[in-house]
Amino acid sequence: MALDGRRFRARDGRLAADVVISDFLRRTPLSRDSAPEAGSPGTRASAPAAHGAGSAGASRPGDLFFDAYAPDGTPVEPHPALHVKTLLLAGHPLSQRFNAAWGPVTLRELVEDLKRDFRPALATSPEGAWTLDALSLALKPGATFRDAAGATVRFDTVMETALATLEAAHAELAAGLKARRPEVPKRRQGIYAHPCGGLHYFQAVAGWARHPSVRKAWRKRLDAQVDVLLYRLDSETRQYESALAAAPAYRLQVLVQMLKFHGHLLETLGRYRDDTGWRPTADQRQTVERARTYLEGTVRRLDEAGAFKDLEALAARERQLALDLVGDTCHAAHGEALWAD
Repeated sequence: MALDGRRFRARDGRLAADVVISDFLRRTPLSRDSAPEAGSPGTRASAPAAHGAGSAGASRPGDLFFDAYAPDGTPVEPHPALHVKTLLLAGHPLSQRFNAAWGPVTLRELVEDLKRDFRPALATSPEGAWTLDALSLALKPGATFRDAAGATVRFDTVMETALATLEAAHAELAAGLKARRPEVPKRRQGIYAHPCGGLHYFQAVAGWARHPSVRKAWRKRLDAQVDVLLYRLDSETRQYESALAAAPAYRLQVLVQMLKFHGHLLETLGRYRDDTGWRPTADQRQTVERARTYLEGTVRRLDEAGAFKDLEALAARERQLALDLVGDTCHAAHGEALWAD
């Protein structure tokens, strides 16, 4: 869906969005005496822990959530609110009606459920990226809502906190850029503590600037963050190349990480351009083109290593690596498509 949007279909011909809802959306019992509602095997008993908005504490009757795993163990929603964000980003309107296991449900109901389960910690959490992104796609500046505890959430404040969090997470990289250091070592610090190198968090924060008032207020701060993001390209690529030379036994694993980084970087910059009207300077565009060249080389080396030839065999040996390869290839294809002339 990241690449093909609403048109993407599953192997059985159904639209992927319909599969996500009908096969994997659940809700907690409407009464204490009723059993969890499910439409397929493998439903987990602990709904709150896997709730789409990352809810904590006791669940409420009628709470919506997605299965964490399919019956065969395949991750369904590895990050909170990933599916709601994807449905919104694919262009489905809030009024879109889907068929869940128990009956019709709208995308608006899913968003309202995210609002009820929102908690302030998500604004600064590495796992909050998808919830922030989903809500920012559904809300406008000045929006407020009430969470499950009845507290008023001012979404402008939430996103200001998120931007400050991004700036803090990028601080060491910003210092490296200012000092013109060739690279800043990755040690799981700052932005490197986030899934996918924090690039989804960047997308969630920067995407709020699709609104002109936000763009005007944040312009200089976002310009600085884009510069850091562009600086990361060569800083991180050097380290991946060093890892390939130092640990040939882990060649495939390193190449998949390179695919993840280069693809997500191009996707993030392309989305930022489309969301905000960003116009890269000549030097910035050269960096984008260099990222495309790196990505092309990474895909070529993966192909030479046989990564794409027999995914079933790879999955039998290293299931998570095979899943990463498929998912990151989709992000990479999307990123390349966004920048193809």
